[in-house]
Amino acid sequence: MSLSYKARKRWSLVILLIGLPLYIVAAVTVVNMLDRPPIWAEFLVYVVLGFVWALPFKFVFRGVGQPDPDDPEQ
Repeated sequence: MSLSYKARKRWSLVILLIGLPLYIVAAVTVVNMLDRPPIWAEFLVYVVLGFVWALPFKFVFRGVGQPDPDDPEQ
């Protein structure tokens, strides 16, 4: 079942405005529970987590920046 363009646009906003800040707080909390690893390891963890968060939502973000394909005016 595919999401419509408007639904994908709304879900992408929800993910970016609510989900991403919550994910950042969770990532920082988990890294701080590990007794503060060396700076290079901490940087590597944050870079990996920065890419990993978006993988499950790839289908939501695909084509959101393009014009609405179902809009008859365009």
